[in-house]
Amino acid sequence: MHRKLMVAFLLCAAPAMAQTVAIRAGSLIDPAKGTVSKDQVIVVKDGKIAAVGASVAIPKDAQVVDLSKEWVMPGLMDAHTHVTFEEIPGKAPFEAMYLKESTAYRALQGVHIGQVLLNAGFTTMRDVGNEADYACEDLRKAIHQGWVDGPTLQCSGKIIGPFGGQSKGMPEEVGGFWLHEYIDADTADEIRKAIHQNIYYGADLIKLATDNSDYFYTEDEIRAAADEAHNAGRALAVHVYGGKAADNVIRGGADSVEHGFTLTEEQLKLMKEKGTYLVGTDFPEAHLAGLNPSNDTLADAKKLGDQIIARLNVANKVGVKMAFGSDTVTSMPGRTRADMVFDYLAVWKAAGVSNANILKAMTTNCADLLRISKERGAIAEGQYGDIIAMPGNPLEEIESLRKVNFVMKNGKIVREAK
Repeated sequence: MHRKLMVAFLLCAAPAMAQTVAIRAGSLIDPAKGTVSKDQVIVVKDGKIAAVGASVAIPKDAQVVDLSKEWVMPGLMDAHTHVTFEEIPGKAPFEAMYLKESTAYRALQGVHIGQVLLNAGFTTMRDVGNEADYACEDLRKAIHQGWVDGPTLQCSGKIIGPFGGQSKGMPEEVGGFWLHEYIDADTADEIRKAIHQNIYYGADLIKLATDNSDYFYTEDEIRAAADEAHNAGRALAVHVYGGKAADNVIRGGADSVEHGFTLTEEQLKLMKEKGTYLVGTDFPEAHLAGLNPSNDTLADAKKLGDQIIARLNVANKVGVKMAFGSDTVTSMPGRTRADMVFDYLAVWKAAGVSNANILKAMTTNCADLLRISKERGAIAEGQYGDIIAMPGNPLEEIESLRKVNFVMKNGKIVREAK
């Protein structure tokens, strides 16, 4: 190729230089402190925040975004979600998705759900399994490549659990159909091997499920999983509702208890002592009623809904570290995944959690649990430009989060305020 043509081709093929954006923020919320700063300027350059303050000069070449009448804060986070999975409506059993939905379908579903949630203000999400054959990892790569818009994703790979995954009582001749979503691991050595497999395929964290049957992991087996995960720089999240299985999870060194619906006050105090996060997936009663009733724990929506509120209330009073998590949903007509995620806000309010602490659980605490607090979760110099805005003040009315009308992720404006 002629030299001039080659230069022209390379210039056309090269990605455009990142633009500097200057945001005029009328009210800037710091969720870590629950405070508000007025009339701030945020300069975002090359995807990261270059400067913040009332006296910061706006660069001459900057695109200016006027959010002077808005409430501005870091992007929201969800520490327990399933972007590539949604419950099949009707009376289909939980396992139906393994048979009816391919990995490719699940990845495309993740594109859709991820974009819905990103546009609603969720700029970072931790996907904790049920992603078929590593669909989340491929979705994460596509987002990173810029092929599709989506939140920053952490993926756990296949869920590791004792024999059978999260199923039970299936006919023997059906075979291990659950291995599309799970890895069977019944000893410490098998757990370590399963962790190696997930990391090989790109997992950012490790997820165990431990109490879906009468057999569950011992404290030593949880400790083996925690050691292996931590040695590889990953956090360990464990699905557990309560009882002796939860004791083992907490004492074994897991970084987070996922769900914990039946945790006692003593267990919550032990979590506080050990610094274990609660990612409570605090379902509203209406959501529980739509989930598969074949799960004994989920069968009585009213009873479990009240139990979740009571447990959340005690956890808040005890001072357990809590990170917001939504889990999955059975879709409801006329409602988006984002609409349903914001339904959890009412549960936190009913449990007596302050608006400031809810915001902290959706930003600062998530960033700490996800081990990214030096990169995301605050509007500060050096952090990625993950910024949202809305007309109302969520510190006064938490439901204001439903009205997010500006979203920036990694310095790119995804949704412009109108």
